[in-house]
Amino acid sequence: MPVTPARARKLALSLENTSETPHFDRAAFRTPRKIFATLANNGADLNFIFDQALQEFYCEQAPEAIAPVPGGWGRMGYTTVSLRAVSEEDLTRALKEAHARASEPARPRAGASAPAKPRARAPGPAKPR
Repeated sequence: MPVTPARARKLALSLENTSETPHFDRAAFRTPRKIFATLANNGADLNFIFDQALQEFYCEQAPEAIAPVPGGWGRMGYTTVSLRAVSEEDLTRALKEAHARASEPARPRAGASAPAKPRARAPGPAKPR
């Protein structure tokens, strides 16, 4: 049985600390930290933000309903779900996984250096104020 856009919205909003905000031509579902899913305004699909391993897993589990977003976005883990073809069980599992990833504390970016430590001042006489 297809999942309606209203049901998809209800499932997303049932997850802890989730809010809905506009995002271009979609409705975005986000944790306080980041977006984890977007629903098309026409209600046809829901997009998730996964890492490559999760994307591959879900695409294998329900290939008739879940696929990488075409182009470069898909290669970065963005995944689309056809609401007409996905089961509520598969959608709920994917929503929970995307929500959990968006709820994780931020990780330092690759190549980012640690903040510089303050330099110790050389000992000497105190400056008058």
